[in-house]
Amino acid sequence: MVFISLRQLTIMLENLKIGILGGGQLGAMIMRHAIDFGLSVSIMDNDAHAPCSRYTSSFFCGDPASFEAVLEFGKDLDVITIEKEAVNINALRQLEKQGVRIFPTPDTIEIIQDKFTQKQFLLSHNIPVAPGEVIQGKNDLYQYESKLPLCLKKRRDGYDGYGVMVLKTREDIAAAFDAPCVVEELVDIKHEISVIVARNEHGAVACYDPVMMVFSEEKFILDYQIAPAQLDEEILKEATNLAKGIADAIQLVGILAVEMFVTKDHKILVNELAPRPHNSGHHTIEASTTSQYEQLLRAVLGLPLGATALHLPSLMMNVLENASLNTDRQGKLQRLLDIPGAHLHWYGKEGKRPGRKVGHVTITGNTIENVIAKAESIRKILN
Repeated sequence: MVFISLRQLTIMLENLKIGILGGGQLGAMIMRHAIDFGLSVSIMDNDAHAPCSRYTSSFFCGDPASFEAVLEFGKDLDVITIEKEAVNINALRQLEKQGVRIFPTPDTIEIIQDKFTQKQFLLSHNIPVAPGEVIQGKNDLYQYESKLPLCLKKRRDGYDGYGVMVLKTREDIAAAFDAPCVVEELVDIKHEISVIVARNEHGAVACYDPVMMVFSEEKFILDYQIAPAQLDEEILKEATNLAKGIADAIQLVGILAVEMFVTKDHKILVNELAPRPHNSGHHTIEASTTSQYEQLLRAVLGLPLGATALHLPSLMMNVLENASLNTDRQGKLQRLLDIPGAHLHWYGKEGKRPGRKVGHVTITGNTIENVIAKAESIRKILN
């Protein structure tokens, strides 16, 4: 291992030109931790009012899925990372040829962008997944009518529950996505968990404790998660080993969220991958030694990976836009912040769209029971 002085390290970091494709709340939280390293960060997003736009003087309004826009954005940068999967792979490959370092690599992003390609990759490495088949449009679903209920997922560009639906009856097929999708038999799920894993270019891997995820049944969006997951140690160990194996198999450089099902017969199936910071890792800002955002920066800049120890039990709750919150936002947030151990992250999104994520709250405490009790009080405030 080559050691450099603190002065050499600070000079190196201060001179690096780093870009992030995507300017949402994940990008904003990466930027928050980039400041700790003295980094200069450029952002590109197609929304001129994206959350990141207020935190940098180097904001480019452009579509991360556009070849020309990504090429122009990246031509003078040293390192590019992502906070969303919907980015132009061909442009990233071209920038790579020009000497820009892209992490996660274009090959890694490409595998994960398509849910069926992702599933096939995992199967090729003997990773257990929920079986799925490809359809081109909703008319193809009628051949599966006898197998209802089924889960339908768009192959590309799904996030936060958008692009996922459960089909229970023939009538549901008429309202199904009319696009290339993966159709899956419903898994007999007991729990949903997530493991955040980081890996650098040298093959060093670091995992965070698995977290328990609870989703809104109506919107398929994460409602809250608990860290650490209150499950049998053998299940948690298996989940962690699966995440490490996937990080190695996909040659990850960066950070990866591995969402998994724990079935009622105690089997683990990998559901989906996200090659970026993830909603299920927000709690690491307050509850872990190294946040997932700092860990991403360490991984893509060739720095040692940080310790992932969880030093406090926590619960992370998404704040979704609703009429009640819009009516008395100031009063509700003031009452929320009066609760000891409640940490508010408000994203500063413009416009209004009921059901979207506008923030999150991480609650920490000495015991899981204490944390859950605080969370119940906060839920009453927000609803």
